[in-house]
Amino acid sequence: MYDKENIPIDELAKAIYTINRHAKTAPKPRHLYFIKKEAIDQLLREKRAEKIGLHFSNHPRLSNQYSTVLVKVGNYYFHIPPTKDDFRKMKHLGSLDYDYRNPQSKMPLSHAKQIIYQYINWKPQKKQSTRRKPYSSAYFTASSLGKIKRSPRNRLTNKNISLHKF
Repeated sequence: MYDKENIPIDELAKAIYTINRHAKTAPKPRHLYFIKKEAIDQLLREKRAEKIGLHFSNHPRLSNQYSTVLVKVGNYYFHIPPTKDDFRKMKHLGSLDYDYRNPQSKMPLSHAKQIIYQYINWKPQKKQSTRRKPYSSAYFTASSLGKIKRSPRNRLTNKNISLHKF
């Protein structure tokens, strides 16, 4: 693997692209979008990525149009949520422009996550084990319901059997 500072921008861009592509079809994409945004924010702070402008989203929320920020990382383009400052400083590009297309790349999601985790210095939390407790019945079952006392002389007669109470 690479050192955090030496991860090539093309590898980071491919990793973000892979994570973004998987997030769009994932049943629970929150974590994937979180690490994508963290990586892009860090790239912007390091001046390794640049904001291009604002786009209207293709998927309005509750029939309300909203904008996203178009960011260029290497040869790839991504959208992230805008800040208030973005609306003041950036040019609005209007509707989504399909001229901004990402090159196709193949990278396993697990490898992409490793690269991004290393870059943003994020450690995944260990899941608590979901081991089940050994089976035990909800009903109390005594190990012995009573003890039989027998006299040493006459073991075969039933007259000498008595229950011992606890």
